[in-house]
Amino acid sequence: MQKPAVVLLHGVFGRGRNLGQLARSLAPDFRVWAFDLRNHGDSPHGPVSYEAMAQDVLDTMTQLGLERACVLGHSMGGKTAMAMALLAPERVERLVVADIAPAPMHFGQRRLAQTLAALKFPVLRDRQEVRAFLLAALREMPGTASSDQAPDPALADWLGQNLAFGPTAPARWTIGMNQIAEGFAQIEDWPQALNQRCWKGPALFLRGGRSPYVSPDSWPAVKALFPNAMLQTLPDAGHWLHVEQPEAFNDAVRHFLLGPATSGGPTDSP
Repeated sequence: MQKPAVVLLHGVFGRGRNLGQLARSLAPDFRVWAFDLRNHGDSPHGPVSYEAMAQDVLDTMTQLGLERACVLGHSMGGKTAMAMALLAPERVERLVVADIAPAPMHFGQRRLAQTLAALKFPVLRDRQEVRAFLLAALREMPGTASSDQAPDPALADWLGQNLAFGPTAPARWTIGMNQIAEGFAQIEDWPQALNQRCWKGPALFLRGGRSPYVSPDSWPAVKALFPNAMLQTLPDAGHWLHVEQPEAFNDAVRHFLLGPATSGGPTDSP
């Protein structure tokens, strides 16, 4: 008997391989694909919308011969996964949404996208120079001058995975940074047309206890669209819960995907 399929969808500025630890955790029991969403990784570039990104994933599943799959998405990938379930409910078996809700979110990343898209790169010969350049750019980003918190080197390294660099030519973005920056209003938003739909399959919403992205105010919107959604909180994690608490995150995902398709209210209080 063939193992069930799982599709993993990353967040903004990421790529499928960022979910590699989760993919390895699921591999003994599932066939796992980690996709690069449009404008990210090795995927083509184009206009940004959740309906378009959801259709991209559905088309890729069709090309792979996947009629149905469990779908997990983090942040932007979580909104894409929700859009898939609402637009093509017959294609989604189970849904896992990591630290995002079906609602507009405005937490400062639009400014980051605009800063990154406007960068003029010199020749950067190695990853140390890439990190130093990006850290300097992040320090100069509007709104950070009054902050006491220095830019995180891990953020610079994570963004640097999207750069092509070498000893002769100026570094350049390999992702569609201009398209991401131009479409960031859509990334932060949620398509209101999808609020007319409902998906009644089993859904798990995982949130970080230190993250503002899934608030008590957003939970009614979740339950209106996904009435069988359950909520689980990783208390010591922020928005990047799969990076900050990988074992707890992977265990929660595996338990949900391998368990009975139960319905009911949230396991945690929103």
